Amino acid sequence: MSPSPIRTAVLGYGLAGRVFHCPFVAAVPGLELSAIALRSPESAKRTAEAVRSIYPNSRILSSIEEAINSRDIDLIVVGTPNDSHVQYAAAALKAGKHVVIDKPIAPTSAECAELIDLAARHGRVLAPFHNRRFDSDFLTVKKLIHAGAFGRVNQVLSHYDRFRPIQRPNTWKEEGGPSSGLLFDLGPHLIDQALALFGTPTHITASVRHDRDQTDIDDSFDIAFDFTVDGHGLRYECHSTMLAAEPSPRFLVHGTHASFTKFGLDPQEAALLSGARPPVLAPHTLGTETSWIAEPESMWGVLTTATQRAEPVKLERSDYPTVPGDYRQFYLSVRDAVHGNSALAVPASAGYRTIRLIELALQSSAERQTLPVDF
Repeated sequence: MSPSPIRTAVLGYGLAGRVFHCPFVAAVPGLELSAIALRSPESAKRTAEAVRSIYPNSRILSSIEEAINSRDIDLIVVGTPNDSHVQYAAAALKAGKHVVIDKPIAPTSAECAELIDLAARHGRVLAPFHNRRFDSDFLTVKKLIHAGAFGRVNQVLSHYDRFRPIQRPNTWKEEGGPSSGLLFDLGPHLIDQALALFGTPTHITASVRHDRDQTDIDDSFDIAFDFTVDGHGLRYECHSTMLAAEPSPRFLVHGTHASFTKFGLDPQEAALLSGARPPVLAPHTLGTETSWIAEPESMWGVLTTATQRAEPVKLERSDYPTVPGDYRQFYLSVRDAVHGNSALAVPASAGYRTIRLIELALQSSAERQTLPVDF
């Protein structure tokens, strides 16, 4: 017999809830989008009609507390603004719910550790929503590394840039605060990807800046990690800015045998913003590779391989097919972890390590020095 559906409530219906959580909860067999909770009766009333047209079988709740305290909810997805993540996640865990938290999991590593301890004491799953592990560009780089295409990797440059030279009004993401700014917004994606590929860095060097003419948040950062892999050094750089009118490669990877250049972001977010929705997976889908949208061949990356490494060097360039991304894989993992069938693809410890590295990045930037990494 199949286990009962995991009754899920998504907290918030802003960009996170509307684009990154509700569509994928609804598309994974074994999960049931039972409720969408707004933070006030007024916001629930404004949103109800739009939500019901897409999710007619989901309840619209007019308070977060109603979802957390409901006996009919098994899993809480925290998709509210950053400064409320710890409050709602802690309340949900104490109420006996499993929890998914949008990034960043917490403003500080100490608060993150407290949530991890709370989840352990209550025997509940706590999953940081590091969905960019299921981006097509990242999965392609991961595949090439595991296949040995680069020989020994010695350098990775990862960019996630935007062009927003004017500060946007009336959005919490542009308001100063302990967990706001570009480092807390896009930093978790880039940092988690680095850790997923190469483990624990030995050192970190960072510059976190306010580059726009007027800004209340940090709007640019450069972070360099030093790794030791099989006895050799590897430099992994994470870059992000709001002043990139001309995009840099999303990934640029160099090794002893080849290089790979990839422009453009995974197409899932753009498709969702335009109104597309991922189809429901087949009922017995496991944690195998799935996809619902393919990147056009015109966006494929270029793999440059040394067919002859001795002088004169001979190089061969070819378009390399992009591995399809699929955020449904994250929620498949959550489903299986709740049922006790497998470990989380993105464990809570990954959220802790990411926040700890953000803290070290801020310290490195303030002190203008390289720091050892200590978890």
